[in-house]
Amino acid sequence: MRGTIREHESERMQECIDNCSNCHAACLETVIYCLQKGGHHAEEAHVRLLLDCAEICQTSANFMLRNSPLHAMTCAACAEICERCAVECERFAGDMQMEACARMCRTCAESCKEMAATGTLSGERGTLPAT
Repeated sequence: MRGTIREHESERMQECIDNCSNCHAACLETVIYCLQKGGHHAEEAHVRLLLDCAEICQTSANFMLRNSPLHAMTCAACAEICERCAVECERFAGDMQMEACARMCRTCAESCKEMAATGTLSGERGTLPAT
């Protein structure tokens, strides 16, 4: 039974890594799109949030890839930033690129919330190893 639980946790973590990687790419692609589109799409705060989201997604994926005992902390931050980015992208109703980015941000936020809640595979829930 223990092996089954660990395998399931590992599958969920891999899914979260994939979602973070896909969100990272979506946000970077959307930055380029927004800068080319100009106007409200290229507002500084909007572009900054897209870049923040891309960065935290990459960082969270990296923490999980190396099974850092602190990944729950980065996932919690990632979930919050992805949610904010989704809300921001949804301001551009009817824009397919912005809607796709918002969906990817929401998907990533949900899996990161789950990872933040479950902590590490070893059950340390983000605590530092004893020194």
